[in-house]
Amino acid sequence: MTHALTRPPAAPAPEAPAPPRGRVLGVDLARGLALLGMMAVHSLDETDAAGNATWTSVLVGGKSAALFAVLAGVGIAFTTGRARVPLRSDRALPTAVGLVVRGLAVGLVGLLLGGNDASVAAVILAYYALLFVAAVPLVFLGRRTLLVLGGLLVLAAPVASQALRAHLPVATGTNPSFTGLVGDPLGLLTELTVTGYYPVLSWLPYLCVGLAVGRMRLTSARTAATLAGAGTALAVAAVVVSDRLLARGLPAILAASTGADPDAVHEALTVGPDGVTPTTTWWWLAVDTPHSSTPPDLALTIGVALAVLGVALLADHVRSGVLDLVRAPLAAAGGMTLTFYALHVLFINSDLDVYGPTAGYVIQVVAVLLLGWGWRATAGRGPLEAAVSALSRRAARAVAAARSGRPARSLT
Repeated sequence: MTHALTRPPAAPAPEAPAPPRGRVLGVDLARGLALLGMMAVHSLDETDAAGNATWTSVLVGGKSAALFAVLAGVGIAFTTGRARVPLRSDRALPTAVGLVVRGLAVGLVGLLLGGNDASVAAVILAYYALLFVAAVPLVFLGRRTLLVLGGLLVLAAPVASQALRAHLPVATGTNPSFTGLVGDPLGLLTELTVTGYYPVLSWLPYLCVGLAVGRMRLTSARTAATLAGAGTALAVAAVVVSDRLLARGLPAILAASTGADPDAVHEALTVGPDGVTPTTTWWWLAVDTPHSSTPPDLALTIGVALAVLGVALLADHVRSGVLDLVRAPLAAAGGMTLTFYALHVLFINSDLDVYGPTAGYVIQVVAVLLLGWGWRATAGRGPLEAAVSALSRRAARAVAAARSGRPARSLT
């Protein structure tokens, strides 16, 4: 009797490194991409010799900041248990206090960075801080309600902004700072909410969408593919609608801009304005240029953010040594974006940045990836991230303890 030859069992394929406990690696990867995009916006040339947008500006201008805002909503969903917080529950007040304290902490960092030159880097953190405060009523809403509200705000918020700004002073163009807070607090609040570079009124749709997405099953490949596909479709639709509208509206925009600085008008129509459009005609709401905060711009950047997040989450389901080698340092940097963003702003506004745009950007990217990778492997969370989270948790626990009559330290 003969025996068939048998082959030894194949060695199992090496598994991708597991993400840090409690984190979704794809979300950190998306944060890392947003960080590199924001650094590119600040470091690389925005226009070429002819005054037209460079390819890097087209690729990341406005989109990386919007991705940060959507991911802020995702992060808030994570910190609130990835479910609607019942309004009539013991969690309601501690959750609200925790978000407000988190916002105050991030705002403090933003105001400290506010003394830097806004023409070099428009610091987003003070605006970002107000988004945490604005999230308080949103965490009590269900996922479908948030999506519907986000869609409505894409249309309504720019209209409200356009109507309000016709009666408000033009933004100063400087970074929010303690000087502005002390000298003109109402003016600072107006810039943060309506007239500034990242106006909270117009950015509320990002927060609504991010909160809703953060409550989805992000470890599912189906969810990731849905986000990637829906985001791409939304972005393409926004561009098509804007082009169709401008076919009729561009002559009206140019006519209404008679007497205005032609370079400023050209910049607003190509590179993008400084956060909001002029109020000379309602047709400005048809443009989709970066930082215009119009319905097409909001829809386009929300779509891009969802597509990037979807692709990043799909990468969690791919086993590849090469992919893991690329993904690991990006995700590590994405886990400490607040720290690296602050260091980036300080660096490019300092005498240390003696490099050309491309060389300086490459040096920063390499430093961020290597430092982030090493920090995650040895220390874990970034220093600013750890401090902000600790303050937020302690405030929430103190409120919960006061309501229950137990010592704060006994809460977990």
